[in-house]
Amino acid sequence: MITIKTIGSSSSGNCYHISDGQTPILLEAGIRLQKVKQAIGFKISNVNGCLLSHFHGDHVAAVKDIIKAGIDCYMSRETAEHLKLSSHRLKIIESEKQFQLGSWTILPFDTIHCPGSLGFLIVSGDEKILFLTDASYIEYCFDGLTRIMIECNYITEILQENIDRGLIPQSLGKRIFATHFSLKNVVGLLRANDLSQLKEVHLLHLSNDNSNAEIMLDEVRRLVGVPVYIAGGV
Repeated sequence: MITIKTIGSSSSGNCYHISDGQTPILLEAGIRLQKVKQAIGFKISNVNGCLLSHFHGDHVAAVKDIIKAGIDCYMSRETAEHLKLSSHRLKIIESEKQFQLGSWTILPFDTIHCPGSLGFLIVSGDEKILFLTDASYIEYCFDGLTRIMIECNYITEILQENIDRGLIPQSLGKRIFATHFSLKNVVGLLRANDLSQLKEVHLLHLSNDNSNAEIMLDEVRRLVGVPVYIAGGV
């Protein structure tokens, strides 16, 4: 049985716990270890590994503590070098080279965000989970996805209005447009992929100022026809 638990999903910190009933793992390490322990009932020794998508602080702030807790951390070489990590718990992975993590088969793939940033196709039995955060574009399509965990950071019109009103500096607005997934991007990705086996969608990493959870939920629900959740709320 697949379980997905959001521990944090915002610019303040990102971390998710998933399990297929055999191998619990973490996705991202942007939440302090004590909060992670509390969220999973202090069963940190049961966690088999942690996948890191990229090196920005809200995704990796606790990685050294996660490693000290005895958990293997999987990341690209660029992420490891940026973080200056050195440990036998550090596992370097490469785009399009799948690996095994307990009962999970994991396929990393390149994303457009920062050097070495990755998304993950996470497979166990008939379950295929797509995990994609902090990206502006991916070139891949996937068959038979059962669950999708995807960044839905902003709505284009809201972000543009905030820029026009001077609430967000133009430079920041351009960076958000260039490096994060919008509702429009999410809809495009969903339409491009095989959703015939889809069971649920989790929308991640919503911006506090540039999103509208109800609009996002409504549009994605109408498109996919399965349960859609906002990570951490709504």
